[in-house]
Amino acid sequence: MDHYDPQQTNDYMQPEEDWDRDLLLDPAWEKQQRKTFTAWCNSHLRKAGTQIENIEEDFRDGLKLMLLLEVISGERLAKPERGKMRVHKISNVNKALDFIASKGVKLVSIGAEEIVDGNVKMTLGMIWTIILRFAIQDISVEETSAKEGLLLWCQRKTAPYKNVNIQNFHISWKDGLGFCALIHRHRPELIDYGKLRKDDPLTNLNTAFDVAEKYLDIPKMLDAEDIIGTLRPDEKAIMTYVSCYYHAFSGAQKAETAANRICKVLAVNQENEQLMEDYEKLASDLLEWIRRTIPWLENRAPENTMQAMQQKLEDFRDYRRLHKPPKVQEKCQLEINFNTLQTKLRLSNRPAFMPSEGKMVSDINNAWGGLEQAEKGYEEWLLNEIRRLERLDHLAEKFRQKASIHESWTDGKEAMLQQKDYETATLSEIKALLKKHEAFESDLAAHQDRVEQIAAIAQELNELDYYDSPSVNARCQKICDQWDNLGALTQKRREALERTEKLLETIDQLYLEYAKRAAPFNNWMEGAMEDLQDTFIVHTIEEIQGLTTAHEQFKATLPDADKERQAILGIHNEVSKIVQTYHVNMAGTNPYTTITPQEINGKWEHVRQLVPRRDQALMEEHARQQQNERLRKQFGAQANVIGPWIQTKMEEIGRISIEMHGTLEDQLNHLRQYEKSIVNYKPKIDQLEGDHQQIQEALIFDNKHTNYTMEHIRVGWEQLLTTIARTINEVENQILTRDAKGISQEQMNEFRASFNHFDRKKTGMMDCEDFRACLISMGYNMGEAEFARIMSIVDPNRLGVVTFQAFIDFMSRETADTDTADQVMASFKILAGDKNYITVDELRRELPPDQAEYCIARMAPYNGRDAVPGALDYMSFSTALYGESDL
Repeated sequence: MDHYDPQQTNDYMQPEEDWDRDLLLDPAWEKQQRKTFTAWCNSHLRKAGTQIENIEEDFRDGLKLMLLLEVISGERLAKPERGKMRVHKISNVNKALDFIASKGVKLVSIGAEEIVDGNVKMTLGMIWTIILRFAIQDISVEETSAKEGLLLWCQRKTAPYKNVNIQNFHISWKDGLGFCALIHRHRPELIDYGKLRKDDPLTNLNTAFDVAEKYLDIPKMLDAEDIIGTLRPDEKAIMTYVSCYYHAFSGAQKAETAANRICKVLAVNQENEQLMEDYEKLASDLLEWIRRTIPWLENRAPENTMQAMQQKLEDFRDYRRLHKPPKVQEKCQLEINFNTLQTKLRLSNRPAFMPSEGKMVSDINNAWGGLEQAEKGYEEWLLNEIRRLERLDHLAEKFRQKASIHESWTDGKEAMLQQKDYETATLSEIKALLKKHEAFESDLAAHQDRVEQIAAIAQELNELDYYDSPSVNARCQKICDQWDNLGALTQKRREALERTEKLLETIDQLYLEYAKRAAPFNNWMEGAMEDLQDTFIVHTIEEIQGLTTAHEQFKATLPDADKERQAILGIHNEVSKIVQTYHVNMAGTNPYTTITPQEINGKWEHVRQLVPRRDQALMEEHARQQQNERLRKQFGAQANVIGPWIQTKMEEIGRISIEMHGTLEDQLNHLRQYEKSIVNYKPKIDQLEGDHQQIQEALIFDNKHTNYTMEHIRVGWEQLLTTIARTINEVENQILTRDAKGISQEQMNEFRASFNHFDRKKTGMMDCEDFRACLISMGYNMGEAEFARIMSIVDPNRLGVVTFQAFIDFMSRETADTDTADQVMASFKILAGDKNYITVDELRRELPPDQAEYCIARMAPYNGRDAVPGALDYMSFSTALYGESDL
């Protein structure tokens, strides 16, 4: 077959066919990873005179794992535990994991317990993380690193070889030609590439593995049969083995080094552009979420039932607990990303990033403020609606009770008033009918208050927009119409009886006296029964105590009422005695009233039974109000501690950010310790949230034991988290600026001292006049135009203030050296050689295709300036990359 061809440089980027994603679960991968990772570990452990046999068993005690890390890092780890107990093993593994994390590696879902338990999945994942960090991460090819850098290196090295198309780390290596091409490119004497055939992958793979083991000291980490027999070889195993080739052939050409420097500039530009796109997308997503959420919070459509409003309240709690916290994190991350991007742009001498209209950080803060305002209004509306519905339910039940009692009383009254019994009655019967009518009028007047109460309750239900107001109004109107008719019929009957009274003289004073006393006493008993059965709603312990006092006063009147009852029964007994003594034909009934002694005794007995029930209900409500008061005190005690704690932490963070105690790293560590202590305080916030939920579930609407509400605590907590994160980001950016510009700690302290001196308002920012005074004190002699130019650098957003980060950026820029320009000139000279210019073809040959085309597009406006068409000298070259600057 055809072998190495130097002219085939453009064929290695041919795209491969899409791979069936169902094959990603091939169980053969575990076998490949076991063998590969075991061989890789042994290649390093042999340097310490040991090795492993079983990867998930030999690392369980953590000893060989710590030894492996010491060999590959060249550093000493903490002294291991030599005990055999599980706690000693976990301690050793944790020391190893902590060392890995200290190298900037984020271990996701990998814990010491899984490694000690021999979890093969977690053990392989951990070894892969170590391989990535110590064998692959540091691979850098033309400003691409790790996996991408290794893949690019393979593509560049195998590009001249026909039938070798490296696009990934799995199926592109199955035929073995990729491994052979890498060896032949660097050591052509080891392999006769021309004799290899693409249709004989077993021979190709074994040839590469044997040669690498024998001549390159690369252990045999893969089995040719496993690779051929697997639809898709394990990517991690292939990457691990290929990384050994990279390190074996890691010698770089001077031209590659020069190209890498140029690629670095291009990569920074591309990275900044990607950061801008990411900011735009994240800002758009957050603003869109706010836009969708505010209408929901502003929806004030009332519900007719308490259950529906409780569901709305529960939905609002879910929003507070589940939906809003991630958005708070996104908002904080957005501000951090924005500040980091601006810092990187300033360090690259690039103009400040100006987001699209409406997507500035201030725009997002304004939108967020609108969201929180809508949140507050929605919560207040929910609580008011619940109070309203509670009041409506109480009034509706009271209306039904009073209406039922009244309708029961009026039943048959119209028919009674329309009787013509007086036309055939005797004199005594007429007198009795007249007295009975007078008693009825007294009873009718006594019921006037109840009718007025029914009408008043119906009116209040209408004013509170009760959902069943039509039926209430209809029932109330019927009662009122019937009441008016009763009044008219009563007046008509009285007139008829008075006309007949002239013919009748006999009167029964005892029956009349009985009726007059029995009627109000009966009304009193009915009112008492109604009051004793009336439902009540209270919100404080004082209110229930007031009801209890009123009930005790009512019980104090019972002895007098019992005397009145006995007196009324005495009248009836006197009537019975007279009837029996004088044999009066009274037909056994009182003509003046329908209230019988049995009815009075029955109602009296009912009242006596209702009194202890009322006592029990009041005692239970009193206990419930005591529980509510305990919840208020419990919440108030915690809130009165947490609220001042949050304020204190805010003030301490502010002092740390402006003080000059120690280095920036000391300040950063101090801030992170503060951040950790703040995060550790979260359980107390959660506990307070739980107490607040109990208060809301108990429908407690006020708390005299604290001035803090849960909303105050939530807002303060969110501000505290945002402030500490923003302050840490500012210090990190200061460290980034210091390291990039070579600023010493003494210079940084001087900058901070000057800044703090002229920050007269102690806000962490200088206004324009303070900044001008600061510059003058440092020896700057400038006019208005020069000062305006400086302000455009330190305040690109025209906010009228200068932050400490912008201040040190400006001061470091003023003292920056020319290292970047020297590096670019050196890179240009290496690529250009003696010609003193570089052509487009040379760029395409020395750079990766995508970065070469990017660079050529940037240089297009400058083509033709030089003597050689299509070429650039150093000034045009640097101007194309950095713009019209003082590079």
